[in-house]
Amino acid sequence: MRHVNHELSPMACPHALADVDLFAPGAAEHWYEAYAILHAEAPALRLPGEGLTPDRDAFILSKYEDIARVVRDWERYPPTLSLLLEARKADPASVRAMPDIDAMVKSIASLRPGPELWRAHRQQLTDPWVGPGAKRHEAMITGHVDALIDHWIAGDGFDFVADFARPLPQRTMASVLGFPLEDVKDLEIWGNAQVMSYVHGCGHNNVLTPDQSAEKFRLLAGFSDYVRDHVRHRRANPGEDMISFLTQVHYEALDRKLTDDEIDGIVYAMVIGGLETTQYALVEQAQLLIERPGLFAKLKADRALIRPFTEEGMRLRSPTQGLSTRITSQDEVFQGVPVPAGSTLHLRWGAANIDPDEFDAPLELKLDRAAVTRHLAFSAGPRVCPGSGLSRLEQTIAWNRLCDRLAALDYATGNTFLHQPGIMLGTLALHCTFEPETTP
Repeated sequence: MRHVNHELSPMACPHALADVDLFAPGAAEHWYEAYAILHAEAPALRLPGEGLTPDRDAFILSKYEDIARVVRDWERYPPTLSLLLEARKADPASVRAMPDIDAMVKSIASLRPGPELWRAHRQQLTDPWVGPGAKRHEAMITGHVDALIDHWIAGDGFDFVADFARPLPQRTMASVLGFPLEDVKDLEIWGNAQVMSYVHGCGHNNVLTPDQSAEKFRLLAGFSDYVRDHVRHRRANPGEDMISFLTQVHYEALDRKLTDDEIDGIVYAMVIGGLETTQYALVEQAQLLIERPGLFAKLKADRALIRPFTEEGMRLRSPTQGLSTRITSQDEVFQGVPVPAGSTLHLRWGAANIDPDEFDAPLELKLDRAAVTRHLAFSAGPRVCPGSGLSRLEQTIAWNRLCDRLAALDYATGNTFLHQPGIMLGTLALHCTFEPETTP
């Protein structure tokens, strides 16, 4: 990562384990230095009293083998949310009645509370649109990429974040769901509200202040109203979009159609997962490319290299760096560290993806790396990101069209390379210069 931003960070770069704090203000500027320390000295770092209750602890896991084991075993390491749902199984209405429970959680309670239904949900409801079936959107995505490039190709420079990487997934997701493009600005506001906890929340549990939480749900109420209006219209007048599909599909796993609440929750999940990951991946890939002389020319000359480039980019600079989403159901040992039953596990995918025990030359971008997709940027196992197919397609098309239309890409002056707070690796701005391609 660029080091020009280290001196701009509110915290100092860590040099010893006592300096490591992955969640402090400015920590994102030093994550990768911290990961080297965690790998060497504390691959299962205890956070005393930071479990689900004050009498329980949390542990940061940073090794690939540990995290891969956890995400593939739902029963042994159940998702935190599934425990909440299990505790309320006898009274389903209590989940809907809980304050500050968003639409996605409500839909999970009825549609996919366990691994079998989670798998069915993905296969029957989302795979045809954002998973393996995402290929259907190739022409649409290409059109959005070209339209965005058209806005700045006649100038001298652009902000890779604001003018390309951010609006591309916004426009794509609007088109997938069937929302008008003129509503993208509203979708951006609602999308920011959805990820508020992950950006502005404190600690590994991403806790918002009461005022922040109230503002989040005030904004999301508007989003829910917006989605419900579209659902009502599509039930009567179905089109070729995902919301129309959800209003008409007979969900085989439960042998019934979906309710408006459930569709609202699915759309919520599509937006929260479909905007941020692709944006951050593209911006970090741009930096990896610019900082390696000759790489852009290599991609332009051999487009088969674009896919391994994007996969290596996501491995090296994971968009979502980590989440506290699993609980130990029994006493465990990770890297020699005893972890009691009931402990929270913070899975640090960003660290796992550069684990020197798992990847040869982990900090190098290697276009010929074997099994290039085995990184954990999209997690793995039964809860693997359902929208990974769409994100990968957007990234591949974006770089193909940038290679078609640009002869060169470089940094403009004045970049700080600073990142947003939270647990996602989000560069705030990336000002670039370029040379347009003049040959057909």
